[in-house]
Amino acid sequence: MLTFESGYDAFEFSVMLRQAREEAGITQEAIAKKLRTKKSAISRIENSAEDIRLSTINKYAKALGKKLKVHLTD
Repeated sequence: MLTFESGYDAFEFSVMLRQAREEAGITQEAIAKKLRTKKSAISRIENSAEDIRLSTINKYAKALGKKLKVHLTD
């Protein structure tokens, strides 16, 4: 069940991905090419990351020259 909080968390995460890409000065087209996918797939990741695989996020981070770090909190 999708709640406001889980929906907000997904939105917040997708915004974080977009901001990291923009700060790196990389276009959606360029990251799509690095990930061997389409710009529309990158757009979906950045606009609704609630169903994104951890492996995809890791590839996205590597394409930006970043490392993925996961923290669990209460």
